[in-house]
Amino acid sequence: MTKRIAFQGELGAYSHEAAHAARPDMTPMPCKTFEDVIEAVRSKAADLAVLPVENSTYGRVADMHRLLPQSGLHIIGETFTRVRICLMANPGVELRDIHKVRAHLVLLPQADGFLKKHNIVGEAAADSAGAAAELAQSGARDCGVLASELAAQAYGLDILAKDIEDYHHNTTRFLVMSPTPDYDVTQADTIMTTFVFQVRNIPAALYKALGGFATNGVNMTKIESYMVGGSFTATQFYADIEGHPDDAHVKRAMEELEYFTDSITILGVYPAARDRS
Repeated sequence: MTKRIAFQGELGAYSHEAAHAARPDMTPMPCKTFEDVIEAVRSKAADLAVLPVENSTYGRVADMHRLLPQSGLHIIGETFTRVRICLMANPGVELRDIHKVRAHLVLLPQADGFLKKHNIVGEAAADSAGAAAELAQSGARDCGVLASELAAQAYGLDILAKDIEDYHHNTTRFLVMSPTPDYDVTQADTIMTTFVFQVRNIPAALYKALGGFATNGVNMTKIESYMVGGSFTATQFYADIEGHPDDAHVKRAMEELEYFTDSITILGVYPAARDRS
């Protein structure tokens, strides 16, 4: 039986692209919300999930840092998907026929230069892949959609222009989530460990907690804070480090961290993506 990987959005969404890149041998399973993606794995309707955690242009994905620790799932991999924007239309339609394009509100400004050059008006849609599906159903001849190449393939649309984004660095990082952890990744060139923690309510607790990573030579590639339970005093931190928890220098750093924290939860140990930079 073919295994399934769940993602948020419609077929052809950039999350679908990430799911395909992460596990090309698995069947993609579209879900309406991030919560639905998590529940699909919990209920065994899907075997794995792929969830966006941060974007190089817009920062962290809203709610994801809150959802991950509560999900009961474990990070077993990561993948980076560059947002390549295609202009697509119904078969037979040419670029000069397009007067309006629909896309997610975040996507439209990224192709502003191209749209202005061709006197095309942008209109916001709930999501770009959904707009592609609607365009295919409508048969419209004067309207296009900005979405991924995968969306054009999914809905039988013609691509009129590729890579029309103004800047070519917009990349989203996705995490591959599993119901069970996999710490046996010692053969990977670079191993990542992701965890969340809450510091004790003592002076300079965060400074002291992080000091162990510096003194033990552990590279912390990311740390972010966010409130817990709506409290301004309860702050949780999300962190990525290079190394395995069983590595001696990582173990020493984590032991020092534990001394200054109320809780530590490891969300996953996984191989770093080859295109991580």
